[in-house]
Amino acid sequence: MKSTILPICPVFWSEDKVLLIDQTMLPHEYALVEITRYEDMAEAIKTMVVRGAPAIGIAAAYGMYLGARAIQTQQVDKFLIHLEIVAQKLRETRPTAVNLFWAISRMLRTAYKSVEPVEEIKKILLKTAQTIQAEDLQTCHKIGQFSLKALPNSPQKLTLLTHCNAGALATAGYGTALGVVRSAWTRGRLKRVYADETRPRFQGAKLTAWECVQEGIPVTVISDNMAAYCMKLGKIDAVVVGADRIAANGDTANKIGTYALAVAAKMHNIPFFVAAPLSTIDFNLENGDQIPVEERHPSEIYQMSETRLCPEGVDYYNPAFDIMPASLIDAFFTEKGVIKPNKLLRLKNS
Repeated sequence: MKSTILPICPVFWSEDKVLLIDQTMLPHEYALVEITRYEDMAEAIKTMVVRGAPAIGIAAAYGMYLGARAIQTQQVDKFLIHLEIVAQKLRETRPTAVNLFWAISRMLRTAYKSVEPVEEIKKILLKTAQTIQAEDLQTCHKIGQFSLKALPNSPQKLTLLTHCNAGALATAGYGTALGVVRSAWTRGRLKRVYADETRPRFQGAKLTAWECVQEGIPVTVISDNMAAYCMKLGKIDAVVVGADRIAANGDTANKIGTYALAVAAKMHNIPFFVAAPLSTIDFNLENGDQIPVEERHPSEIYQMSETRLCPEGVDYYNPAFDIMPASLIDAFFTEKGVIKPNKLLRLKNS
């Protein structure tokens, strides 16, 4: 497949429903899932039909509207009680990605601050979800633009390594880490992107590689345990990853395997960057030890499609994320510019 069937927009509003690109079907099939109930949106987030911290936040915002739309009372106080139930159902889907909680909180604040009748509040909530989506797209473009100032300044075109998927599929349609890749490519500064396959769900091999193929960006997929060797061989100029939650001190949660990349990059004196919007920073957490790490079902490890990979009788440990100490991160690419980890607190009230 060398041309995009539709714009790579993982979440979008169409008439009276939400359409999601079913990321569990990619790269073999481009399929859309229709969502009309908040319960179905919660299930789609939980089962990773939609994934990526910013995209999860956008999906949750629309989920809040769908839940609000179904509330049958005209009394504002009762409406808000029911809306809190919707919010809690959505919060329970994925514990690590802070954009989920950020978007839900923004939708709740919007409802509580409104002095309009219930039906008008519902309309305002839909507009708020659409605004969150539009803002994320603008944010990702800004992240890509600012990153160009901090990427290694070389007369040769750059080779970047990324992990998991932090692209259009994980955001409103451009990407954080892969937005950096896109910006470097359009400016003629990128030679190639190396994409870690990203076990156990293969988001790099399936999703990042698929996005790159759609746009003609040269991409090489490697298994996760090849990354350090590629660094040693001089194949990697910089590492750029996304984030699911960033503590106030700069400690960062991202897809499992990112920590190992950061250690390897430090060992080989290769710059390591995190691309993320400010909504990914959780200023309520002092450090990464306070970030909740989601553990997923062991079948992701022992089974591939219908094929069992491991023998019966073994135990499994399947954390979905790991935590990178801020000391391993050279800089954050944000919509406010390139920020050193020890300067993040200055953005608290931005």
